[in-house]
Amino acid sequence: MAIDTTTQTSPATTTPPGVPRLSTREKLVLFVLCAAQFMVALDFSVLNVALPDLGRDLGMSQSALQWAVTAFALPSGGFLLLFGRVGDLFGRRGLFLTGLGVFGAASLLSTLAWDPASFLAGRALQGIGAAAIVPTGMSLLTTTFPEGPARDRALGISGTLLSLGFTIGMVAGGTLTDTFGWRSTMALLTVFALIVLPLAPGLLPKTPPRGPQGAAGAPERPRLDVPGAVTVTTGLLSLIYALSTAADHGFGRADVIAALITGLVLLTAFAIVESRSAAPLVSLPMLRRRTVAWGNLGGLVTFSMMSTIVFVLTLYLQEILRLSAFETGLVFGVQGLLSVVAGTLAPKVIGRLGARRTLVCSLTGQGALIATLLLLDTHGWSAWLATAAVALASMCHLGAIISYGLTVTSGVPDEEQGLATGLVTSTQQVGITIGIPLLGVLATTSGDLLSGVHTVVALDAAIVLAAAALIGLALRRAQSRT
Repeated sequence: MAIDTTTQTSPATTTPPGVPRLSTREKLVLFVLCAAQFMVALDFSVLNVALPDLGRDLGMSQSALQWAVTAFALPSGGFLLLFGRVGDLFGRRGLFLTGLGVFGAASLLSTLAWDPASFLAGRALQGIGAAAIVPTGMSLLTTTFPEGPARDRALGISGTLLSLGFTIGMVAGGTLTDTFGWRSTMALLTVFALIVLPLAPGLLPKTPPRGPQGAAGAPERPRLDVPGAVTVTTGLLSLIYALSTAADHGFGRADVIAALITGLVLLTAFAIVESRSAAPLVSLPMLRRRTVAWGNLGGLVTFSMMSTIVFVLTLYLQEILRLSAFETGLVFGVQGLLSVVAGTLAPKVIGRLGARRTLVCSLTGQGALIATLLLLDTHGWSAWLATAAVALASMCHLGAIISYGLTVTSGVPDEEQGLATGLVTSTQQVGITIGIPLLGVLATTSGDLLSGVHTVVALDAAIVLAAAALIGLALRRAQSRT
């Protein structure tokens, strides 16, 4: 039964009575886990503005450049659930350290790449490393810090750095590329891995494998649901490929249609396999929890719709208002600063309202603030409106990130935290991936870019507000049953 957080006390800046302060070791553990998450978030955006320079240097065509992003997104999203479960069964610490090592080595390969094949191989290996780091890192965080104010604060910091890493990547990518060249963006990730990897082994708690219990109470040999792993991983890979490719080439291509159908068929097969498996990769009873299902829907909506807004605003600011890349970066820099503020406030709001109500309120605020972007026009003052609206919407977005993670993982046993956080992080990856192909393409294919931006903004706001209403109703019913 899920545990609501509405009864938790507010985590103030000074530790309230009865709530233990974090020890120095716990702070260092939090630093290692958050630094790793920040590194992965940075990877999502730091390369974007460097793509033209990268293409010229390595001889990649304009159409091939999308693979610089897709080569990372495919394995990072496709293997999340699998690696989350592998961490549960065989030990999260070891898989986390392996992921860090793979990510660091892959970043170095991408930095030194001598042709497109070597670069894309490095990006794919980065994605595999990220798929191991993210769910195991989140599991280590939620099992290290007990449910309540301590976990709220830890997830608040983690969520802040996740959002900040994406924003800083957009700003830093342009600065590094202009100053040192595109390779410096990949070198930055290599440096991060070299800082985190030596610290992690001595700080992270060992997590013994958690297999099923035998008749005498002794743990049996851990079993992995191989058919489930194959169907869900292949299905996610197909779906992410289809949506990523459609963002650049549209949904009319034969390979996009085939991959989309294949992904949906395989994910349907995955659900059937899980219902019959003795040791399922995904516990269907867990997915039937209202908090898990509706909490993940909230995460999917907040990530997909916010990534879409960032995409169309980047086009709007540079193509319509004629801002430079540096000026556009400053707009999103304000967004990053307010995300830090939101990260300090969110745990206090969650302590007062509870994670469920905070999720609904955050989505409502995000949708309402996005709707104000319908006032954008061709005049210079619109830059100030865009800056204020996206920054404040990002504060609500961060509140939704933290509260949906808490909603999904609260009340889940430690031995299933990898599964729960795997679902959380899969939702993040899929959300970031699908928003731009589904809505952002309406702006890029519109004959009038400003009209296309307004269409995307209207649909985006409507989806977020509708989701807030549905999730609020569903979670209210779930709370009445607990």
